[in-house]
Amino acid sequence: MITFKKTAVSSLLCTALLSNAAYAEQVEITVSSFPNFNQVAEAAVPLFEAKYPNIKVKIISMAYGDHHNAMTTALATGASLPDVMSVEASYIGRFAQSGGLESLNKAPYNSGEFTDQITPFTLPQATSSNGELRAIPADIGPGALFYRQDTLKEAGVTQADLIKDWDSFIEAGVKIKAKTGNYLLANAVDIKDIYIRANLKNGEGIYFDKDHNILVNSPRFKEAFRLAKAARVAGIDARVGAWSAEWTEGLKRGTISSQMMGAWLGGHLEDWIAPDSTGLWRSSQLPNEAFASWGGSFYAIPVKAKHKPEAWEFIKFMTTTKEIQLLGMKEVNAFPSLISAQDDPFFNEEIAYLGGQKARIEWKASSAKIPTVVMDRYDESARQIINDALEQVLEKDADIDTVLAEAEKQIKRKARRR
Repeated sequence: MITFKKTAVSSLLCTALLSNAAYAEQVEITVSSFPNFNQVAEAAVPLFEAKYPNIKVKIISMAYGDHHNAMTTALATGASLPDVMSVEASYIGRFAQSGGLESLNKAPYNSGEFTDQITPFTLPQATSSNGELRAIPADIGPGALFYRQDTLKEAGVTQADLIKDWDSFIEAGVKIKAKTGNYLLANAVDIKDIYIRANLKNGEGIYFDKDHNILVNSPRFKEAFRLAKAARVAGIDARVGAWSAEWTEGLKRGTISSQMMGAWLGGHLEDWIAPDSTGLWRSSQLPNEAFASWGGSFYAIPVKAKHKPEAWEFIKFMTTTKEIQLLGMKEVNAFPSLISAQDDPFFNEEIAYLGGQKARIEWKASSAKIPTVVMDRYDESARQIINDALEQVLEKDADIDTVLAEAEKQIKRKARRR
């Protein structure tokens, strides 16, 4: 388990004690969350309670999938609702469109007083189709490519070979496999995942446009499938799924040479996936000048929450306090959504684990170029259908045009859009 440094928390606690703002009576709020997101909240609770001594915070943490399933049920039934609900980016479209969350850009919340301080691309993700902001981003996931520098050197491959374009990326993987026996990718699906979310037009969604039209039977998805198939045919992917035991072991041993994900992956590599690999890993921009968001977390207030004013104070504290935002970045690599936190000198420091790179500066630059992407309540359903379609292409050599046309039909049925 990742633990927070007592010295960092103690320093902030002293600051919080100097700025007490008490409520009239004792209130306990519940915050429902998931790992690693809950660790930032748990570290911040003493600081928050020092500032608001009459507000006590109870953190309820469940596994990622269990948490979101429980929150879906709670919103539908109105039972067992927390005061503050954490939502990961993959689910924010469904939750924001559900109508079960408070509109934070309206009175009495008036989030517009500070949302200009938050990384712009994040806010549309949590905005409903009628313009209501249903959640505030706490951390974001600018896409990055992590790779083993020692493996590239052994294979005679450069960073430029990896990121020039997607075909060059695949060719580099072929060289790495031939020279070292290592795979470039955990799974060919990774290319699809980045490609379909990269360089979108502002206001466009991954699977749906702003008018909820389905986008999957399109050149963007067909090229993503083509590239994934090319990687599989080239034999450069290990055919293991992210977060599996085989995946973590491959990254630990270096038999998987790269991984495209959010910048937060750097913290996972250093803290628990490959802690003994200091200096071997590097970070770079994604191939083909792709700019994409991967992950991120939000805070929301259910409409039927019991302690909304106190919940709002907690959300503002977590998302607009520079010191708290930096605490998350320093301890679990939760990239801050707050722009002032990104401007801190900490971002100019070298990262020993990444061979002395100043990678945070690059992640910050990437986050500024990520387009605003609208989310849809059926995004998660569409993602599952698309992954099943790609599996048919990769495992059964199915025709790309055919499976995407069928996927479009399935999504229409799932979303009841005939």
